[in-house]
Amino acid sequence: MPTKVLQIATPDGQADAFAAFPDGGGRHPGVLMYADGFGIRPVLREMAGELAGHGYYVLVPNYFYRHGPAPVFELPEHIGEEVRPALLAQLMPLIEAHTLERTLSDADAYLWFLDDQPEVSAGPVAVTGYCIGGLLAMRTAVANPGRVAAVAGFHGPVGIDGPGSLSKLTAQVYLGHAETDMTPEALAQLNQVLEDAGVDYTSEIYPGTVHGFTMSDTDAFDPSALQRHWDCLIDLLNRSLANG
Repeated sequence: MPTKVLQIATPDGQADAFAAFPDGGGRHPGVLMYADGFGIRPVLREMAGELAGHGYYVLVPNYFYRHGPAPVFELPEHIGEEVRPALLAQLMPLIEAHTLERTLSDADAYLWFLDDQPEVSAGPVAVTGYCIGGLLAMRTAVANPGRVAAVAGFHGPVGIDGPGSLSKLTAQVYLGHAETDMTPEALAQLNQVLEDAGVDYTSEIYPGTVHGFTMSDTDAFDPSALQRHWDCLIDLLNRSLANG
């Protein structure tokens, strides 16, 4: 699967990123993929390659680029529970510094970058994200009606920034929640907000899963939940983008 290492100009500097896309040339629908908080690493490259194999140009930016190129801090090959607290202590200040304003400014740069790529077909794109990346994905979709045709988020906060924040959302939505992240009562409340906003959505809990279930380099990994995630994500993209 072809890949490119990239630098994307933003109002605050240069965001390092990579892209994966199908063999054989041609143009393909664009997908902006936001990593989880641990950022770009081998598992994200594998996931981008998997999605590219289904016919998509997948852009994965280092959204913490203001703090340095990825990996912003050293990561072990396996993120086990014994190292997770120390890593989260390093990560939380970066998350707190990544404001809504920064998210939207960067998202605009990422979307313009996709528009300019010769391998990306014309028309709307999709956005997907994991953990905190799910929040970034939802904020990107809300701020860019018409430019984002589909948005997905997995095992993380999905971003409702106050009453009425989803009123401009035009994208089709898929949300796959970890059982440890979302109670049935909280799910019902979230889904009612989506319903009231008139959103075309599916929002569901993956039974027996914990936060981070898609990430094969963590203790949270659940192979069957990862496959379900692929089935649902690819179905969403095929229904909403020109590839379908």
